[in-house]
Amino acid sequence: MDNKVIIAQEIQAALPDMEIDAIVNLLEVPKNSSMGDLAFPAFSLAKVLRKAPQAIASELVDKIESDKFEKVQAVGPYINFFFNKQEISQAVLADVIAQGSDYGRQDLGQGQNITIDMSSPNIAKPFSIGHLRSTVIGDSLAKIFEKLGYKAVKINHLGDWGKQFGMLIVAYKKWGSEEAVRSNPIDELLQLYVRINEEVKSQPQLDEEARNWFRKLEAGDEEAISLWQWFRDESLVEFNRLYNQLGVQFDSYNGEAFYNDKMDEVVSILEDKGLLEESQGAQVVKLDKYGIENPALIKKSDGATLYITRDLQPSTASGPMILPNPSTWLATSKLLTSNSSRPSSKRWATTGQMTLPMYLLA
Repeated sequence: MDNKVIIAQEIQAALPDMEIDAIVNLLEVPKNSSMGDLAFPAFSLAKVLRKAPQAIASELVDKIESDKFEKVQAVGPYINFFFNKQEISQAVLADVIAQGSDYGRQDLGQGQNITIDMSSPNIAKPFSIGHLRSTVIGDSLAKIFEKLGYKAVKINHLGDWGKQFGMLIVAYKKWGSEEAVRSNPIDELLQLYVRINEEVKSQPQLDEEARNWFRKLEAGDEEAISLWQWFRDESLVEFNRLYNQLGVQFDSYNGEAFYNDKMDEVVSILEDKGLLEESQGAQVVKLDKYGIENPALIKKSDGATLYITRDLQPSTASGPMILPNPSTWLATSKLLTSNSSRPSSKRWATTGQMTLPMYLLA
């Protein structure tokens, strides 16, 4: 039986006019475990019984069968109940043994989908402690939600698109080695990326080359796509090695690149709603009325899209959903960790709040 109900029945035996549910609702968990497992405050009885709460608590303790508990004591206006730990432990273990893997299973979710944004490493970069933490937390949450009757949809939204791949392509073509990348892909690609970011300080033309290569990538240039796909595949070999060790699987590996050919729909919707404005050759959405000073940059002056553009696309999708329609979003690296590797990528995925894509496109 529920321990709260056992306590309520004992109190009701001394106070027959009180309903069990009313007593249960008054029970509190003490701030300090030294004050018991549950406490009953006598304040609400003072007016009815015309006594001080302290006196009521003291009198009630004498009427309670304490042999059902390890200890029952009055402390000021509270009655503190200490459970018999040995009896509870034996009962819980007996239930666990009897129910096996079904222990704790409930149907709170009633089959609703709950999408969990987790891990989300960047292609061609090391798997950080932040990625590891959100992977473990996200997978643990998924198991808990499944146990509670939800359908957990685990999303690994890879950082696999953007100007950095233009930078990487330029670096590989200038200083890279196929053999070196194949033997140690993450470290070699990272070294190339670090090098070009240093070189661009003294050779600014490299930045324009990178922009050109990213434009080619967005346009579907065969060589650009081939190199990008190779970098992505080599990185995933290493990432999957870690995921396999952890025993973690995902329902979606769709990263930013998945939405590349779907950007026109985002821009069209924003234009149709009169939200898109031109600013210095770029396309932006002003967010002043939401208290955000800087506008959302949707499309650069060179026509390239940004993370936010690709992040908006799932909210505008007119075709079939790739994943079940979410009832709730959880972003583990935003909500449950403190040093997400890509914090800006998580600001759209929240729980119980209206997200930017929702209120921009509603």
